[in-house]
Amino acid sequence: MKTTILITGGAGFIGSHVVRLFVTKYPGCRIVNLDKLTYAGNLANLRDIEKNSNYEFVKGDICDAGLVQQLFEKHDFGGVIHLAAESHVDRSISNPMEFVNTNVIGTVTLLNAAKQHWKASLAAVLKGRLFYHISTDEVYGTLGKAGKFKETTAYDPHSPYSASKASSDHFVRAYYDTFGLPVVISNCSNNYGSYHFPEKLIPLAINNIKNNKPVPVYGKGENIRDWLFVEDHAKAIDVIFHKGKIGDTYNIGGNNEWKNIDLINLLCRIMDQKLGRVKGESAKLITFVKDRAGHDLRYAIDSSKLQRKLKWKPSLKFEQGLERTVDWYLSNEEWLTNVTSGEYKKYYELQYVAR
Repeated sequence: MKTTILITGGAGFIGSHVVRLFVTKYPGCRIVNLDKLTYAGNLANLRDIEKNSNYEFVKGDICDAGLVQQLFEKHDFGGVIHLAAESHVDRSISNPMEFVNTNVIGTVTLLNAAKQHWKASLAAVLKGRLFYHISTDEVYGTLGKAGKFKETTAYDPHSPYSASKASSDHFVRAYYDTFGLPVVISNCSNNYGSYHFPEKLIPLAINNIKNNKPVPVYGKGENIRDWLFVEDHAKAIDVIFHKGKIGDTYNIGGNNEWKNIDLINLLCRIMDQKLGRVKGESAKLITFVKDRAGHDLRYAIDSSKLQRKLKWKPSLKFEQGLERTVDWYLSNEEWLTNVTSGEYKKYYELQYVAR
């Protein structure tokens, strides 16, 4: 193997797409997937590549300093792609400490391991090693009707989730400035696509519409998000990992701004068509609920730096990506049933113990 790359959170939504891309695109590289397998971590997401010779799964917590150090010593990682994180804003409001532990302490634990393992190497040897930290546009706060987040936008987080991610970003930059650790950071907009745990807006709505359950929409549905197809995000991560400038930050956006209510109405129309329902039937399920505390009004990403310098751009318009996403969920009802019931977890826990 040319090198070994550690991907944290590789059993999650975005992480599984990144793991799949790297395992299949770079057969000469070994990919080690470290995941705690919380409620959102699902090894069923990686069934198609789990037996590949250049792939290894390790069940573990990024806060476990002993385990992380052990893995660095065993594999001599040439790079780290750090995706493991608690990411659901509602959960961060009910349990902020869980987000502090995973997103802040976990990130610093990984940074320390990289620093300690790579410190014995001279600068010349460090060349080629990289700690790549994946973050969110929510660290920037909220926007008015105009403007977009740039890499230079000041941080202004409004939820425990975004505050924990902002803190982790600051630690990554501090390790670059203080210790010379080779790092790069990317901040992405809202992702959507296959294998998304159905607590987030789009998979939740698809599942509820399919089962004729209420589709909750916060407030009046006026909040605006920039939506990024997850496979496009994985490709951007690939480009940044291999071509990004050490110490730089790159924003990744889909250039797809939608009001939540307009998104849900579009989704209802697609679901009516796919399920053979009367036009407008699914829209009757829309239920407005009390707005979330600290709910940012608008996010929009300016990804021109990434497009200009590294030649990446999103491949799909939102309508195309959303229809592909709906098709995937309707064709993978077993996955959706198992992930919501916890059945997949029982199976993979037994498989893991059996090894």
